[in-house]
Amino acid sequence: MSKARILLVEDSKTQADSTKRFLEGNGYEVLWAPDGASAIKAAKTIPLDVILLDLLLPDINGDEVCRWLKLNDETRGIPIIMLTVKSSVEDKVSAIEAGADDHLPKPYNEVELNAKIYAALRTKALQDGLRQRNKQMEELLVKFEVMAITDSLTSLYNRRRFETIFEKELMKFKRYKRAVTCFMIDIDHFKRINDLYSHNAGDSVLKEVAQLIRQSLREVDTVARWGGEEFVAALPETDKDQAVEPATRILQSISSKRFEQIPDECITVSIGIACAEEDEDTVDKLLSMADLALYEAKRKGRNRIEFAPETKLDI
Repeated sequence: MSKARILLVEDSKTQADSTKRFLEGNGYEVLWAPDGASAIKAAKTIPLDVILLDLLLPDINGDEVCRWLKLNDETRGIPIIMLTVKSSVEDKVSAIEAGADDHLPKPYNEVELNAKIYAALRTKALQDGLRQRNKQMEELLVKFEVMAITDSLTSLYNRRRFETIFEKELMKFKRYKRAVTCFMIDIDHFKRINDLYSHNAGDSVLKEVAQLIRQSLREVDTVARWGGEEFVAALPETDKDQAVEPATRILQSISSKRFEQIPDECITVSIGIACAEEDEDTVDKLLSMADLALYEAKRKGRNRIEFAPETKLDI
């Protein structure tokens, strides 16, 4: 606390010099502001630990300066001790109502002033510690929230989060008749990669494929890891005809990629596509339709797109 920085707001240079000498003799760093405007400017630009604020200033009343500092997010945490030649109950109440943390009448006893500064610094240290712990708790909660909706390996959304988002997109379709399409994507012969090159190599392929899928779609599209080597995507404002281009882009980006851990292998995927068409369509129904279309793509040779239930497309 002996290294604390104090802003002394005092219009009398004689009084300011005297107080400044005393405080610096006690190891504090002291800055002087002769009026309210310069005090506000200093508080906004310089890290401060305590403000000693004279009530009577030549430009702005001390209560108004205090009120402004306590309403500002950047300065509200700085303890303010109000200094005044008046010592009536009304003046003390006025200072507290303006946001002052303490009050000291002039002429003040230097020992009492030092004690009040020490108490203010102690309170500030406790409040700073509490704010830091709250910040850490908030960051931890955000981290847990992200973990709850994210697949740890690929950093894509997980299955539960995808279903929530897809449900909302389906509600938009039913209310506004805005098309929405679902992709079910599966890596072809993935078990062979794990068996021949190890599960670490398989994990690397999964992460790279996940990023290739993400990069092949729009920001408004939602991509998730469905499970194992299977991925799923929801494309709002996308009908059957419009789904061809992004699906083809996914196929081509993956089949042309050379994976670092398995440079001699060619990885491909199969894609099943289902589009919402009726108000009775549900998330489970569309996912099942996309899964059946994916199975058909596998049956017909892999590395291809199949639509459910009727339209089919060879690549």
